[in-house]
Amino acid sequence: MISERTRLVIEQSRRIFELHRQEWVATHSGQFVAIEPDSGEWFFAESFDSAVRAARTKYPDRLCHTLRIGHEAVFFIGQMGS
Repeated sequence: MISERTRLVIEQSRRIFELHRQEWVATHSGQFVAIEPDSGEWFFAESFDSAVRAARTKYPDRLCHTLRIGHEAVFFIGQMGS
């Protein structure tokens, strides 16, 4: 179970993401975006780690939520085809 604070960070970050979804899919598809919802700032990067690191560098004591633009999930774990 996730904490109430984490749940709020996810909800607020997803709202910010939805406001920019069309623009970001057109300009940053395949990239990762870490969203720090208290400031409303976001950080694009080619890797999950780089996006989180950018957010944590600016806001070391805040939680961020990271998504992969244009994908249903941040990571894929599994096997493709046979």
